[in-house]
Amino acid sequence: MVKTDELVGVVDGTATAVADPPVPTAVLRPGPRRRPAAVALVVAAAVGIAVLLLAGTGWLDRPAVQAWRTVCLAIAVQALPFLLLGTVLSGAINAFVPADLFTRILPKRAALAVPVAGVAGAVLPGCECASVPVANSLIRRGVTPAAAFAFLLSAPAINPVVLTATAVAFPGNPAMVAARLLASLATAAVMGWLWLCFGKEKWLRPAVRHTGHRHGHSRWTEFRHGFQYDFLHAGGFLVLGAMAAATFNVTVPRSVLDTFSGSPWLAVPFLAGLAVLLAVCSEADAFVAASLTGFSPTARLTFMVVGPMVDLKLIALQAGTFGRAFALRFSAATTVVAVAASVLVGGGLL
Repeated sequence: MVKTDELVGVVDGTATAVADPPVPTAVLRPGPRRRPAAVALVVAAAVGIAVLLLAGTGWLDRPAVQAWRTVCLAIAVQALPFLLLGTVLSGAINAFVPADLFTRILPKRAALAVPVAGVAGAVLPGCECASVPVANSLIRRGVTPAAAFAFLLSAPAINPVVLTATAVAFPGNPAMVAARLLASLATAAVMGWLWLCFGKEKWLRPAVRHTGHRHGHSRWTEFRHGFQYDFLHAGGFLVLGAMAAATFNVTVPRSVLDTFSGSPWLAVPFLAGLAVLLAVCSEADAFVAASLTGFSPTARLTFMVVGPMVDLKLIALQAGTFGRAFALRFSAATTVVAVAASVLVGGGLL
């Protein structure tokens, strides 16, 4: 007889025991040890939203607090529609798409599946908030993690909405659009290949939940359950990430920007770090980059390449979805690769 803990290992992908007879439904759902953390996250997000919306007296009326509240709400509201899009797509994939569809479409060799998945990111008109739950759903349906991560990075950076916004923000400068496309695709592909070479399964801890259609359950019921779980889970981390980004916006003086813009050696890493901390949605970051006129074109390209792939709310979403061990390693490596790609592509085209 297969023990319960062995069955959980099969579902979570960390053991090799064969689940026979079928795994009970109770094992496929998040266990009791996950519930306190989930409840605490939802409560924290609810309290934060309540403070943002209802605070109106005493020290909460101070200009700095009001500015923090405005920035935090702007980031959360800006990202919420795309998070909603991503969780709807994730729920639809979970309930309606055959389990082997993606494995049949992508090349069998993982090294070739990575760039194909990166190019496929162009079809999702969303930001990083939408790509995380979709990438998680792809992994649960059998897509190699390297290809799913390439899709996760490319989708918010090269989709038609983002490239159109970049062209509008930089009128008469098609080289900037081309540079963003090439640098983003290169970063996504390199990160996928790096995961193939050095990634470890123990770093990846996807949420334990049922995937696919279960006998006797309506597909619409499966869709509703999957959507509800993903949206509530990712929404809490989105709020926490927005709070962290708003704190940076309020506490760092404008004079710091002027100091770094005068140094060509410091401008690129500074704007890379700024992209991480500001957490601007990829559909709007081109306009922010265009406003940074004191910085070089390569530095502004770096801001647009790093931002959709690594920012505070994205790190929070990745940590909640795949685990902190993955999020910290993957974000750090992505930042380095994105900066290198931006410098190389920007130096050649801009």
